[in-house]
Amino acid sequence: MKINKFISIGSDHAGYDLKEEIVHYLKNNNYHVYDKGTFSNESTDYPEFGHKVGQSIVDGETNKGIVICGSGIGISIAANKIKGIRAALCSSKKHARMSRLHNDSNVLALGSRMEGADNFLEIVRVWLNTDFEGGRHENRINKIEI
Repeated sequence: MKINKFISIGSDHAGYDLKEEIVHYLKNNNYHVYDKGTFSNESTDYPEFGHKVGQSIVDGETNKGIVICGSGIGISIAANKIKGIRAALCSSKKHARMSRLHNDSNVLALGSRMEGADNFLEIVRVWLNTDFEGGRHENRINKIEI
């Protein structure tokens, strides 16, 4: 299985601590990480970081990204505003797996303040190590952008 070892990541203040933990995990697993911020717990606006991660993919800097805010909802909406981005908010390993298999998600969105999502690194691992199934799903992916 071929894994792209270049990834962009971004979060607002609510996701900062989790972002730092994920950056550490990625680097320990030989990923080159493009950290798009934020760089502290000071209050910030999530759209800025969702856009930066999405744009880094569109610009070809990397082909995958991770975005994090308190719920994961706002930053995933922001990332999905970038043409070509398919950000999937995942709160379980099954969500992560299916978002790659059937939806070819290129951005993983996480909600740092959500209950039951205490296995973030496992979600990241599954998402990074699952390939797109293609086939009948390819046609569906092609219908997403209008």
